[in-house]
Amino acid sequence: MNAKETNFAYKVRHALNENLEHLPASTTTRLAAARQAAIARKKAELPRRALAPRPLVAGSGDGFFSRPLSWLGRMGGVALPIVLAFAGLVSMYQAEKQQHIRELAEIDAMVLSDELPLSAYTDHGFNGYLAKRGE
Repeated sequence: MNAKETNFAYKVRHALNENLEHLPASTTTRLAAARQAAIARKKAELPRRALAPRPLVAGSGDGFFSRPLSWLGRMGGVALPIVLAFAGLVSMYQAEKQQHIRELAEIDAMVLSDELPLSAYTDHGFNGYLAKRGE
């Protein structure tokens, strides 16, 4: 609840408490019964777990390497996403490299097969393009 809602709740409670003496007896008994029913239906609160690890006691057998390969499960939650991200980056690099090779091969094929117009060879922009693509 924010501050505005909390202030409103206090004002409502205060107004109800002021007029409590003026309520008929039948109303107060019904309110008391409703309150008891609400308390009975209320869910039991679960104990909150601490986020901090339990302290290690010497000889308790609860250490990091106490159970065989238990550390593998703990590290798997961290290592798996890192390995997957690395594999994704490597595959993206390889795909870009293959695309670059295909583009260069297409230009080479056009140059070797004389499919390019003669003006392409005299165009300084095309020479710059070839120099840039050959890097």
